[in-house]
Amino acid sequence: MDYDSLSHIRWKCEYHIVWIPKYRRKALYGKVRTDVREILRTLCKYKNVEIVAGNVMPDHIHMVVAIPPKLSVSDFVGYLKGKSALQIFDKHPELTTRYDRTMWARGYFVSTIADVDEKAIIKYVEEQYKESKKEDSGKKSPGALVT
Repeated sequence: MDYDSLSHIRWKCEYHIVWIPKYRRKALYGKVRTDVREILRTLCKYKNVEIVAGNVMPDHIHMVVAIPPKLSVSDFVGYLKGKSALQIFDKHPELTTRYDRTMWARGYFVSTIADVDEKAIIKYVEEQYKESKKEDSGKKSPGALVT
């Protein structure tokens, strides 16, 4: 398992995120599709978010991303959708309508991607307890929460 790290943190937080253009219009093809891909890569790089997998389809976007724990998923998706819409309209003003300058629909889908099962987590907790016990040799240890 590959884990990223921040100061005093080891983490692996991967999410599958899907969102659509407003009215599910099929607007993401050709040059727009290429530009959207580059815009999303750049925006993710700014926030230190790793794109594990992704695809720009004509009527929706799929991304599997590793988001650092200091960044909330909803804040990140809001940032990604908002900034990407501004940049897309700058490059492709033909996508705006007479009354509407909205690129993306309001909602999105997100799910976590877990590659650790319950047994692995229990094993990790038990190992941490053993390590703590070694460090506390001679001191009274509080003990495990579950025996």
